[in-house]
Amino acid sequence: MKLFLDTSTPEIILRLDDQEYRHNFDNTLAEKLLQFIHDKLKENYQTFQDITEITFMSGPGSFTGLRIGASVVNTIAHELQIPLYDHLGHKLPIILPIYDRPANISKPRK
Repeated sequence: MKLFLDTSTPEIILRLDDQEYRHNFDNTLAEKLLQFIHDKLKENYQTFQDITEITFMSGPGSFTGLRIGASVVNTIAHELQIPLYDHLGHKLPIILPIYDRPANISKPRK
């Protein structure tokens, strides 16, 4: 089973082969993304072990969403020892997010 994940916008997209699921997690993406994937696999009578490859929309997009999504797909691909691709079709050992602008880092107060 091929898994595709896009966390670059507030509405995430998960595809499991030809089934597509969309959900807006607001500020709970980090807490609920892995469970969401698990639940959708279960609905399709599959488990994580049935995933044969992962494609991830690596950006540009939301800083936090991309960081969370990349962490999840990198971990799943590593643990299952399956191929990992970015949205351009490049096979990669890990996904590094592509942000749409530099990080907004505040100056120290002191």
